[in-house]
Amino acid sequence: MATTPETMENHAFDADMSFESALENYLSSDFGDLEEGSIVKGEIVRLGDDYVLVDVNFKSEGQIAANEFRDANGDLIIGVGDRVDVFVVRKNEMEGTITLSYEKAKRMQLFDQLEEVQEKNGVIKGRIVRRIKGGYTVDLGGVEAFLPGSHVDLRPVPDMDALVNQEYEFRVLKINRRRSNVIVSRRVLLEEERDSKRQDLLRTLEEGQVVKGKAKNITEYGVFVDLGGLDGLLHITDMSWKRIRHPKELVSLGQELELKVLSFDRDSQKVSLGMKQLVADPWQDITAKFPEGLRGQGKVTNLVDYGAFVELEPGVEGLVHISEMSWTRKLRHPSQMVRVGDEVEVVILGVDPDKKRISLGMKQVKPNPWEVVAEKYPEGTILEGVIKNITEFGMFIGIEDGIDGLIHVSDISWTKKIRHPNEMYKVGDVVQAKVLTVDQENEKFTLGVKQLAEDPWSRVPATYPVGTLVTGSVTNITDFGLFVEVEEGIEGLVHVSEISQKKIKSPSEIYKEGQEIQAKVIHVSAEERRLGLSIKQLKDEEERRKPKEFRSGSPEVGGQTLGDILKLKLEEDAADN
Repeated sequence: MATTPETMENHAFDADMSFESALENYLSSDFGDLEEGSIVKGEIVRLGDDYVLVDVNFKSEGQIAANEFRDANGDLIIGVGDRVDVFVVRKNEMEGTITLSYEKAKRMQLFDQLEEVQEKNGVIKGRIVRRIKGGYTVDLGGVEAFLPGSHVDLRPVPDMDALVNQEYEFRVLKINRRRSNVIVSRRVLLEEERDSKRQDLLRTLEEGQVVKGKAKNITEYGVFVDLGGLDGLLHITDMSWKRIRHPKELVSLGQELELKVLSFDRDSQKVSLGMKQLVADPWQDITAKFPEGLRGQGKVTNLVDYGAFVELEPGVEGLVHISEMSWTRKLRHPSQMVRVGDEVEVVILGVDPDKKRISLGMKQVKPNPWEVVAEKYPEGTILEGVIKNITEFGMFIGIEDGIDGLIHVSDISWTKKIRHPNEMYKVGDVVQAKVLTVDQENEKFTLGVKQLAEDPWSRVPATYPVGTLVTGSVTNITDFGLFVEVEEGIEGLVHVSEISQKKIKSPSEIYKEGQEIQAKVIHVSAEERRLGLSIKQLKDEEERRKPKEFRSGSPEVGGQTLGDILKLKLEEDAADN
């Protein structure tokens, strides 16, 4: 089409009209009529790595950080031409610039939604993102709320970390827009649900009824089961006819259970539940199945300090007391004989159907070796044995397999004072001894070495009768006297009161060990193994036996009394004058 002056004029007119229209729009009252703090619709016009440009019908596009539009993987979630709600942070009419925020718009809208939920007492979903002091942080789709620890569940949660990254429904308790604080509760919803279910359950629940529930908490003494609005207790003693150490052996958290209502108190709303009651009691006619004296097999299920529990059949256990495990071994713990899982042979010792107790024995499977020993080694028998152990109170001699005889330190020698048996013997030595006692009931076997020879004290009274003069060496000095050896192995005591007429503080002031002294026998007893000596009495006798050099009354000098000498002297002095 040819261009004519007329067409050129028309184009110029149209251009003028378009510019005028655009200017009119620019200067119109509704163009750019945006209030700070408001939420407006905007169109994405350009995408960049760092920023996104949004047209909100202002003099210029608004610039928003690209990170506000990225997902968890870092990808942009919008495209050019998309319309989004944005928050007007700030605008400058003079410069024609505007600051926008996509996240703040979302938060504003979410706060509006939360306030509406709170007003209507509604429910909102959220995800627990992390644990913090006093509770959790919950993501409500862009707004983080605080979930107090007391509002997490109806009961204390055993594993607080297990709730992180879990999604739940919450009730909004409090909102503070200015501080961006939101407090939510899960417990309130659970209480409402529980109360509703509880009322339904209370109308139908009866003793003897079989119900279903979920294990919600496990303790050492039992399991708390949620019956649907009402909790019941499954005590550990009602879980199984057999012995269990902890409810976790049979039940896990969250497990669905079928149980029997054992008792139900409507006023207190307490429910006792049973699991074992759904199967037959294996203890019925127990005496007929396991009479006393019966020998059988069992499996060790548990060890305690005082014995081992052995399962005879499912649900039936007996106790092998530690004293019934071995005829000869002195056990400190059952683990020295058996382990959990061992198959053992036992004998029924007693059955108590009322208390549901069975006493078992392991040692009764074999003959009692103490009966054999009592017959084989009567008192007075002389035997030989190897020293297996030495203690400060004696030596243990191997007699038969598992049976040791004790030679007490006091039965090693009649005369020697032995502080410790290792002064004379060592482990492995072969010794000859005499059987003193065989106590089958208390399982004691005592021997003596000194009894192989005559007791030297038996002849002491005849050898050292009272009044005998003895000579010996001082072997020990104490505060109360001197020990004097009068012959090998025979010692007498000179009491401190029998040392001198003078009072002495300690015998060590006068005598030394090894010193030879003479003394007089003043007491002797073979039964008490005592020989009393006196130095004082011996000296007194010696003084009495000395010849008299002075007459009675006044001391004599050369046959004259001291008075005669003085009189003679006076007479001589007078004659000289």
